[in-house]
Amino acid sequence: MTNSISRLRTAFAAVPFVAAGVASAQLPSQGATHDPAIAALQRDLPKWMDQGGVPGLSVAVLRNGKTEWVGSFGVADKATARPVDEHTRFSAASLSKTVFSYAVLQLVDQGKLDLDAPLTRYVASPVANDPRIERITARVALSHRTGFPNWRPRGGDLKIFFTPGERFSYSGEGIVYLQHAVEAIEGKPLEQVMRELVFQPLGMTESSYNWQPATAAVAATGYNANGAASSLATTADTVRSNAAASFNTTARDYARFLEAVLNGRGLRPATLRAMETPQVAVDPTCTNCLSHAPDSLSKQLFWGLGWGLEQTPTGKYLWHWGDNGVFMAYVVADPGTRSAVVMFDNSDTGLSVAPAVVKTVLGGEHPSFAWLDYPAYDSPALRFARAVVDRGAAAAVEQFAAELKRGAISEGAVNSAGYRLLRGGKVPDAIMLFERNVELHPSSSNVHDSLGEAYARAGDTTRAIASYEKALSLDPANDRAKAALAKLRGGAPASAP
Repeated sequence: MTNSISRLRTAFAAVPFVAAGVASAQLPSQGATHDPAIAALQRDLPKWMDQGGVPGLSVAVLRNGKTEWVGSFGVADKATARPVDEHTRFSAASLSKTVFSYAVLQLVDQGKLDLDAPLTRYVASPVANDPRIERITARVALSHRTGFPNWRPRGGDLKIFFTPGERFSYSGEGIVYLQHAVEAIEGKPLEQVMRELVFQPLGMTESSYNWQPATAAVAATGYNANGAASSLATTADTVRSNAAASFNTTARDYARFLEAVLNGRGLRPATLRAMETPQVAVDPTCTNCLSHAPDSLSKQLFWGLGWGLEQTPTGKYLWHWGDNGVFMAYVVADPGTRSAVVMFDNSDTGLSVAPAVVKTVLGGEHPSFAWLDYPAYDSPALRFARAVVDRGAAAAVEQFAAELKRGAISEGAVNSAGYRLLRGGKVPDAIMLFERNVELHPSSSNVHDSLGEAYARAGDTTRAIASYEKALSLDPANDRAKAALAKLRGGAPASAP
């Protein structure tokens, strides 16, 4: 099992870490720039992408509330060498939530939606069989306090794990529940709601929450942990729009949305202030925090209405990240200076370059990166992942023994590398990595759980049961370990990762 932080990202790429054809392109319509940050991105971003194994990327920079520059780098599709350009569509992943929240708050301004009314007022059929559903409001959903998991088990029921409003735990399900309310209020599907409230007023002509066949010609191809290509259509919800995850767009279109946010367009001043006001402090140890209440709360990371908030000595920022496996995205905005940067890419290692991009454009302190724990393009964790691919698990562990011992390569990074091996059928190597992770982090339920999966895949039921029992003893709320133990003890095969 991936831990509460690392489950949000996939394993490292198992293809050569080369961004073939990486090149910088400034949009002709933007003209020359005197912004040193933009010049630095043009110079350095291709090198960072090459080190991080990022095939293609699009980035927009805003200054004083206006789009200063949109840059296109690398290839949208490796097979055809089609370059990224200003019209390349990327999955925005969870940046979907920021645009949806803007529409939700417009409905609040129009008096159609009460931020603090139970969503059951608007949604006829409850999504969870739990009386605590009455505590879930639009405010609670937008600030990720529903008590829902990020996503329900496939084919399983949606459950509430703690009293709604009590604490933070990131949840796409909460946003989708709010989507049902919005669709009921407007009497229209989400795509039409978003077109009328957001896309048309802001001139976002290359954005959608639905997959459209015409988009195929300009869509980026994503690349997963094994180097296989995935079309944007397979990562979008082709049946119905998903307010939490299915938005696809261009960097230029998303910059138009940022212009509206930074300039207060479309929302009342009081509503905009509420969006940027902390509703809850996050647990600094996890993003999905269902099984336990926090021992302490972050003093710098909060959630507002649809946005993450950073409050640091260098400034206050709106931010969000996106991770749809083979498509990554990141946005940070400074309401004080009305500057922002947003980036989209087509690789599971795409966020490896995000800290450098943000530092170059905005400077300042951004504790969100440490909270999410994605490895940087030049980090020991990413070099370790490359060594696992190139030289094998045993050689990589030997080469990086010192970094592993001192924690420079995190528990999550080792776990991710182990799962990549497991998915690739290299079960003995995966077991070796998971065993090493247990040695390094013996008090982590997660690493014992992962080792149990690997033992089960190898057919070693006795060791698998022992590992799952240990995981459960360290975290009695580990439902995955409970389910795996029931299968193993009942003679049913454990599920593959």
